[in-house]
Amino acid sequence: MAIALTFPGQGSQSVGMGKAFFDEFQVARDVFAEIDSALDQKLSSLMFEGPEDQLTLTANAQPALMAVSIAALRVLEHEAGLDLKKHVAFVAGHSLGEYSALAAAGSLTLADTARLLRTRGNAMQAAVAPGVGAMAALLGLDFDKAALVAAEAAQGEVCQAANDNGGGQVVVSGSKSAVERAVELAKAQGARRAVMLAVSAPFHCALMQPAADAMAAALAEVSVQAPIVPLVGNLSASAGSDPTAIRHALVAQVTGTVRWRESVEWMASQGVKQFIEVGSGKVLTGLVKRIAAEAEGLSVSNPDDIGLFHSQVVL
Repeated sequence: MAIALTFPGQGSQSVGMGKAFFDEFQVARDVFAEIDSALDQKLSSLMFEGPEDQLTLTANAQPALMAVSIAALRVLEHEAGLDLKKHVAFVAGHSLGEYSALAAAGSLTLADTARLLRTRGNAMQAAVAPGVGAMAALLGLDFDKAALVAAEAAQGEVCQAANDNGGGQVVVSGSKSAVERAVELAKAQGARRAVMLAVSAPFHCALMQPAADAMAAALAEVSVQAPIVPLVGNLSASAGSDPTAIRHALVAQVTGTVRWRESVEWMASQGVKQFIEVGSGKVLTGLVKRIAAEAEGLSVSNPDDIGLFHSQVVL
């Protein structure tokens, strides 16, 4: 049975995440120690103890979520016998989760991934002044309708479909006034709900171009290897392993649409029957159920989930 590993994005963070893995497994402690060292910060203490307002800062949340994902993966490898090259067909991650996927598949080193995500978080936060940008979730409209709503709402400002999450959930991003117009237009178009999101910046739209430029400079300084398992990219919604293409895609995804629905649909079309979400939360597992009804979704976010993995996944 074909397996894909998925890695969560921003919004899945919570104080205490990863602590149970840290307490129980040396392989997890090694991951957190390496990331703390790479960032010259006790990020693990912030993850385990908070405060929440510091953990949710983009520059902390992004490397922290990656840390939990890789720690959980190392435990799966050590305790459950998971071998990516032998058992996994594809890896994929939602937005910052794409970096976690690449670290998992050996394309980026753990230290480089942590530093890249710190740079990415800082650059995304700095790209747009507070209050200038916004994001909103449109529920009950398909992607094409949501994209038309965003285009109509723009009126010379930036408003783009940022995340096609599946299950009739599309997130739009851009200038605050344009996104507010999109919320009202979506309601008029029959959206089940249209709500502004409590986010610190308008991710995945043209306003993030300064952050994309910063990532181009940062990625030029690190080695990108071919992943041992093909990456299903946010922008392409298909698999690739070419390091140059991966590098370009990581830059472009800062301003581009996260095509998550299409990514899951594509993996399912390639025979993936089990999607294992590795890291904090169960957001992607919930989306899989809405996108690929015949597939199974399983979240591995704490040590108790290792037993479920053993019982539900045939390696």
